[in-house]
Amino acid sequence: MTDNPTRTTGRPVTALVRAKGLPPWSLLAAGAVLGGLLGGAYGELRTPQYSATSYVIAVPDEKSDPAAALGFAQAYGRVATQLAVLGDAQVWAGVPVSTLRESVQTATSPDAPMVAVTATSARPDLAADMANAVSRSLTRHANSAEDSTHVELLQFSRAMKPTEASSASSTVTGLVGASAGGLLGGLVLLVRPRRSSDVPPTPSVPGPATAADVHGQL
Repeated sequence: MTDNPTRTTGRPVTALVRAKGLPPWSLLAAGAVLGGLLGGAYGELRTPQYSATSYVIAVPDEKSDPAAALGFAQAYGRVATQLAVLGDAQVWAGVPVSTLRESVQTATSPDAPMVAVTATSARPDLAADMANAVSRSLTRHANSAEDSTHVELLQFSRAMKPTEASSASSTVTGLVGASAGGLLGGLVLLVRPRRSSDVPPTPSVPGPATAADVHGQL
């Protein structure tokens, strides 16, 4: 008794035929929906991050000028995340130096002698503590050389405990995922092979003149 090939291959063939029969825009829609679901799930499952920022300002004394204060502010912004500063800050923040190095960033302005110290953490209170600890340590290290730099570093604004997460919400991550999924679906649509026609080619029939020539040769 022989097996019927239709029974063993009928379902895959049917599914393949149905897939080929789908309109081209279905790839775009499927990619956008899948990307949106994955992006939204990522936004919901990811731990929210909070950011807090403190500011310090460089003030020149009577032997210096604002241009010098601006230059020293740029320099202090670069050394704020160095080991010498973070080593003292870890005592006040209550976290190791490695955590401060990963979580703290600084920024300076080309127009104002100010340094922004931003810390990010899953705990809003810890983010504020780390930012304030680094600012305090940076101020102490800078003012220890005030007699030679003639620039004093003062705390301009303390970091406050953030009330809202700085990380993207699930809505934003869902929209980003939908855009990426739609783009991926469009790329697949562009590179996929074209569907070939199922109709077999029709054999060509010689015209009357050609047929007459062949008959004469015989």
